[in-house]
Amino acid sequence: MAIHLWDYAPDALEVSMSELLVATADSSDALIDQNVKDVLHGLRQHLKMDVIFVSEIYNGQRMFKHVDHEADKALIATGGGSSLEQSFCQCVLDGRLPPLVHDAAEHIESAKLPATPFRVGAHLSTPIILADGQVYGTLCCFSTEPDPSLRDTDLQKLAVVAKHTAKRIDVRRDAERDAELEKWKLQPLDDKKQTWQFPGKQGN
Repeated sequence: MAIHLWDYAPDALEVSMSELLVATADSSDALIDQNVKDVLHGLRQHLKMDVIFVSEIYNGQRMFKHVDHEADKALIATGGGSSLEQSFCQCVLDGRLPPLVHDAAEHIESAKLPATPFRVGAHLSTPIILADGQVYGTLCCFSTEPDPSLRDTDLQKLAVVAKHTAKRIDVRRDAERDAELEKWKLQPLDDKKQTWQFPGKQGN
């Protein structure tokens, strides 16, 4: 990942991300492709966070589709998951917890935060919204220690990456949908073997 990419202001980052991901289009079958993984890794390092992850929300569950973490901070793992209701993600989506938190300990009571098996200090979260308006899930990052240096521009950068992650998910889902439709492609009917009849009417 370009080392200077994260030095851009959010608006400039938007343009740079578009150019980067188009130029490095990945033909992988993975929903979260390698280029997106590289971007997430770079953003986590830039924000000095312990963990960054993409989650999918489905059937009341939050599933970790991709997790990138510091080598000694394997607090959650790709493929894992938990109840959405018992997650910080839900607290942010509900508006109980701000999308940018310097220290989660300050919000435990007011946001009714769920208990976690490890300490959560700094926390940033933004929804991943697909082209049809569906909330696919969230893009979140956190550290076990507080970080008072985080700014709104950091959250905006996370939102830019979430937007482009959504675009890549849309592309992959569209390709999967097209492949499925191709299997069900209608074949020309043989008029000699097929007779069409409207409901409630008898053929003449």
